[in-house]
Amino acid sequence: MKTKLILMRHGQSVWNQKNLFTGWVDIPLSNRGIEEAFEGGKKIAHLPIDLAFTSTLIRSHMTLCLSLLHHSSNKTPLFIHEKGSKQDEWSQIYSEKTRKEMIPVYLAWELNERMYGELQGLNKRETADKYGEKKVHEWRRSFAIAPPGGESLKMTAERTIPYFQENIIPLLDQGKSIFICAHGNSLRSIIMYLDQLNNDEVVNLELATGEPIVYGWNQGTWTKQG
Repeated sequence: MKTKLILMRHGQSVWNQKNLFTGWVDIPLSNRGIEEAFEGGKKIAHLPIDLAFTSTLIRSHMTLCLSLLHHSSNKTPLFIHEKGSKQDEWSQIYSEKTRKEMIPVYLAWELNERMYGELQGLNKRETADKYGEKKVHEWRRSFAIAPPGGESLKMTAERTIPYFQENIIPLLDQGKSIFICAHGNSLRSIIMYLDQLNNDEVVNLELATGEPIVYGWNQGTWTKQG
């Protein structure tokens, strides 16, 4: 059974534009990020999407919604809220026809960006001037070294990969094609798992904002596609 897994890093955020460490700070897209979301969406408009997953952060929500505006299915993203909550209770759809026109979107904090701790809100250039290029490069690019009060890429992978294995792979096994719109480091950790990258290989992996990466899934085998 052949299904698709589409990964996309959110478009440029306002703080990306300002060269600030963002992490879990909930910042929206810049104008450029909005354009990147549209352009990324055009590249996946023809691909099947049955369900979507995203982080709890608005830059990934904006990217997901904008990228699906011109999807060939003409379906609408429907954000699924915690079962039993007032939002869940009061947002029921009572038309079977309308329900079929939705793409369910599941939010997961496990897909959030790496938490940058005490660097969040600081300018990257000024931080390098203060602490030294080498130290900031270690915080940003090493696999196991975390910034002060924050997460390393290794720690990010320890929440992201189990969530992916437990919640997304079973759906692919059922023949569902999945779109994940998330962040540079959460997606790098997933790609590390998919491509079986070692610690050195994953730190050199760069993901462009708003650029989709597509995998085929067939009987337990991943195939990266153009």
